[in-house]
Amino acid sequence: MPKSDRSATLTARAPRVPPILLPKTVVLVGLMGAGKSAIGRRLAARLGLPFRDADTEIEKAAGCTIEEIFARDGEAAFRAGERKVIARLLTETPVHVLATGGGAFMDPGTRALVRERGVSVWLRAELEVLLARTGRRGNRPLLKQGNPREILERLMTLRYPVYAEADLTVQSDENPPEYTVERVLEALEGHFGHPLRATGPLPEEKNP
Repeated sequence: MPKSDRSATLTARAPRVPPILLPKTVVLVGLMGAGKSAIGRRLAARLGLPFRDADTEIEKAAGCTIEEIFARDGEAAFRAGERKVIARLLTETPVHVLATGGGAFMDPGTRALVRERGVSVWLRAELEVLLARTGRRGNRPLLKQGNPREILERLMTLRYPVYAEADLTVQSDENPPEYTVERVLEALEGHFGHPLRATGPLPEEKNP
């Protein structure tokens, strides 16, 4: 293939994109079933950023599932590991979208670190939405300790006042995930005071 054709092919495969204008990692908080992972993946894709799921990272570090950690070591041991993993993720570069577990933001040290190194977004969901979503998955250790409705109601009472300390609050409801992603993007742009991607054409690159 002639050199000019190879250059054209490489350019086609790697289109130039505007630089990301997000100065901090976006940290999604909220109860189980609020949509942190589903919204986080889509948000990261829209922003062209990496996505990190704290629960997945905890399982990688422990070499077992969260359900197994709860059964073997108890919730206190899980929370200690969760705290360390989130602290590590918040120091990672480049900035990214981070979905946290439902109890992570309850830890004062984690909240302080999120406030320092990220921008927190509470995905607030009503009880019926949470019940419908969590009912589709059977791997929620906390919900196996009794009646799911009563447990979620108790967690909402305990945690919602703390989640309200997040930088931003976005309602997560029955609408499609893309709708909630738009809400999060609008909230972030309002928070930072500018679009999250540069606008307008980029200058042409010069061949070396």
